[in-house]
Amino acid sequence: MTRLRRKALVALFLFTLFIFGTMMGLRTLKPSDGFSDLAPGMDFIGERSDKRRLEVKDVAVSPVHLHMGSSDTKVVFTKSDRDYSIFYDVHIFYYLWYGSPSVDNKYIHWDHVLVPHWDPKIAASHAQGRHTPPDDIAGSFYPELGPYSSRDPNVLESHMSQIEAAAAGVLVLSWYPPGVADDHGEPTEDLVPAVMDAAHRHGIKVAFHIQPYKGRTDQSMHDNIRYIIDKYGKHGAFYRFRSSTGKVLPLFYIYDSYLISPESWAELLTTKGSHSIRGTHYDGVFVALIVEERHKHNILASGFDGMYTYFASNGFSFGSSHQNWDAIKAFCDANNLMFIPSVGPGYIDTAVRPWNNHNTRNRVNGRYYETSLQAALSVRPDIVTITSFNQWHEGTQIEKAVPKKTTARLYLDYQPNQPNHYLELTRQWAENFNKEKDKWLM
Repeated sequence: MTRLRRKALVALFLFTLFIFGTMMGLRTLKPSDGFSDLAPGMDFIGERSDKRRLEVKDVAVSPVHLHMGSSDTKVVFTKSDRDYSIFYDVHIFYYLWYGSPSVDNKYIHWDHVLVPHWDPKIAASHAQGRHTPPDDIAGSFYPELGPYSSRDPNVLESHMSQIEAAAAGVLVLSWYPPGVADDHGEPTEDLVPAVMDAAHRHGIKVAFHIQPYKGRTDQSMHDNIRYIIDKYGKHGAFYRFRSSTGKVLPLFYIYDSYLISPESWAELLTTKGSHSIRGTHYDGVFVALIVEERHKHNILASGFDGMYTYFASNGFSFGSSHQNWDAIKAFCDANNLMFIPSVGPGYIDTAVRPWNNHNTRNRVNGRYYETSLQAALSVRPDIVTITSFNQWHEGTQIEKAVPKKTTARLYLDYQPNQPNHYLELTRQWAENFNKEKDKWLM
C-alpha cells in the first residue's frame, strides 16, 4: 500500500511539473493587458534606440534573371533550378552598430553595458558592468558569424543573402545623422553607401529608420530628410512607395516620434506648416511609432501618413499588443492612414536589461512568430514589418544563430531547428501574405 501511495505521489508530481512547464511556454502566445510593471514614462523605450512599385532596371542581380510576378509588389528571380520571389511589402529592421577588433580595433555593442534599473533598490539586486566578447556577448543568442563588424564586406554580403532568402524586399536601416550615434556605439552613416550597394546586388530596397538623437527637432528632421534624399535618392536600392493616390514617394519610419510634439511635427508634415515639405522635392511617406493609445490621435494631428508598432513583445505596449490591432487599423482606415504592424520571433533583453524578464516572450520553436504573423495578416495591412534581422541585444533577430556554451554562459539557440529556421519561416509567411493580398483585391 505504501509503495502504491509513493508511486501515486511521484506521478502526481510529474504531472504537475508537466502542466507548469506547458503553461509557461504557452503563456507567450497570449496577449498581455499592457505594460506590467514598467515604470511610468517608459524610460526603457527611449534608450533604443515598394508597396506598388518595382523598376526592374534598378535591380542588378547577376547571374540570375529577373521578371515581374503577378503582383507589382515583388520581383521574381529565376535560377537554373527554380523561381523564387522577394516581396517589397515585407520590411525588416536592420542595425549597423556592431564592431569587432579585426575591423574596428575593438568590440562595439557586443560589449554593451548592463543597463541599471531606474529604481536604485531594484538596480542593486541585479548584475552590473559590461560584457566581455567574444565568449560573453550582449545577447541571449549567439550569431553564426560570431561577434562581427557591420563594416566587414563579407558580413554585409552574408546578411543580404539571408534577407533575400527570407524574401524580405525592404531593409529598414537604423539611421543617425553624420557624426551622431546611439549612447553605446559610434557613428555609422559613412557605412550606408556600402549597405545600399550590397542590398542592390540582391534586389533589396533600403528605407530609413530615423532614430532619436540629442537635439532632434522638426527643423533638424527637415535637414535629415533633405540629406537622405539628396545623397541616396538616385541610388538603385533607394525605396519608394506608391500610394493609393498614385504618388511614388520615399518612405521613412520615425522611431520615438512621440518625443516631438504634434504641433512641431505639423510645421513639417502639414501643407500649412512653416517649413512644410508637402508637395516639395522632399515630400515622403512618414510613419510614426504608436506606443500608447493616445498616440494615434497625436499622429493624426502631426500630419503623419501612418503608424507602426515596432516592439516584438506582445503586450508590452498598447501598439504592440495584437489584441489592439483591429482597433488601430479601423482608426487608420477612418483617417486615411496606413497601419503597419510589426512582428517578431520572440523577445529577451535580459543580457542588457537583467531586470526586464517580465517582458520576455519565448520563441516556442517558431510558434510565437507564427502567431504574431497571423495576427498581422488578420488586419489586412499593406505592409508588414519584422523586428528584427539583427537586434541581438533584445533577442528579436531572425539572423542565423548557433548553439554556444562557455564556462560562464549557455546561450539560447534555435534547436531542434536549423540556424536558418526563422529565415525559412519568414519566407513561408511572406509568400502567404502575398497570396492573401491577391484574394483581398478580388
